[in-house]
Amino acid sequence: MTASFADGLPKAELHVHLEGTLEPGDLIRFARRNAIPIPWRDEHELRAAYSFTGLENFLAVYFEGCKVLRRREDFHELTTAYLGRAAAQGVRRAEMFFGPQNFLDAGVPLDDQLGGIFDAIAEAREAWGIDGALLISAHRHRSEADALELLDLVRPWREQILGAGLGSAERGNPPSKFARYFTAARAQGYRTTCHAGEEGPAAYLREALDVCRVERIDHGFTVTDDSDLVARLADEQVPLTMCPLSNLRLGVAPDLAAYPLARLLDAGVLVTVNSDDPAYFDGYVNENYAALGLGEDRLIRLARNSFTGSFAPESDVAAALRTLGG
Repeated sequence: MTASFADGLPKAELHVHLEGTLEPGDLIRFARRNAIPIPWRDEHELRAAYSFTGLENFLAVYFEGCKVLRRREDFHELTTAYLGRAAAQGVRRAEMFFGPQNFLDAGVPLDDQLGGIFDAIAEAREAWGIDGALLISAHRHRSEADALELLDLVRPWREQILGAGLGSAERGNPPSKFARYFTAARAQGYRTTCHAGEEGPAAYLREALDVCRVERIDHGFTVTDDSDLVARLADEQVPLTMCPLSNLRLGVAPDLAAYPLARLLDAGVLVTVNSDDPAYFDGYVNENYAALGLGEDRLIRLARNSFTGSFAPESDVAAALRTLGG
């Protein structure tokens, strides 16, 4: 297998946080443009901060970086940059997470946040043919009331937002804490997905499926601790959006030699490859494919899974699968 084979495959990306695509150079540039004080004097110091010891340490740096995004053009440029990189890597569809809550706390109007993003999505579709879609992500370290309020606040953009998810610090914040949030999201017609089993136990995946009734699981690394759950995911074809380089950089996986993705794929689980927060983890989606060292047959299956596991219309999924020999 060569990296170029994976590079040439059409694919979808289902687990990427827009805020996590903020490259160090742009973070410094936005900070200066918006006169936002940050703890790092230059890009060299910033990159030195990317030696993460775990999810919560990463999130502290991540949320500090988010502070530099203040204007409509910031969100527009951020989204344009990611979609351009993704399109160059063969991504035909990108379902992107975005968490407005921190920006709202800082006084950034939702119209500036979402307006900049949606303008960039439309322009990227025209320029590069990439189909971008937005998933609103609530932060699980906050209250469920905050998450429900978020759904109310984004209601004017309901027709432009594809789905609702849940991210941020997992420990001590089980999916069941947000059962009403997901119930409300479904009632409003959103597709639903939940981060579970990144650092939390396999039981969190069961909560996400049985209590929150989500359609898709993000990460799911700890699912291998529960063989019955692996069998269930395979039987029900629940998509699992795994992020190898993220798991490696945050110490979730000690190395990629024993990374469970290939075993899950061979067990029939609808597993996919994604970049999570690529600017922080040294790799966009193709770097994640390459890091796994898989053969061509498995890579094709993963590319097919990326469309099958997406929230795209069935006709679009069928068309994409035909390009991959199906």
